Amino acid sequence: MAMLDGNAIAGELYDVFGAEMTTVIGVCASCGARHQLGEQRVYVRGPGTVVRCKSCTSIVLVLVEIRGCTCVDLQGLAEIDLRR
Repeated sequence: MAMLDGNAIAGELYDVFGAEMTTVIGVCASCGARHQLGEQRVYVRGPGTVVRCKSCTSIVLVLVEIRGCTCVDLQGLAEIDLRR
């Protein structure tokens, strides 16, 4: 499966959150690393979009479309820092 960076899902993140999210800092719940969402590792060829931590490869965010509605799982993020 090909790996992309978080910029590949900029449009999808904007559709869900209504704002530019690739420059937002996410804190990995597993290792505590702080990275912009645009820097994270993204995999888009599965049943949904999986975003993994750039440092430890733990899943930090999952986007799945179900019946036309995008569901977001943020369990892998300990914090989202909106102060760009």
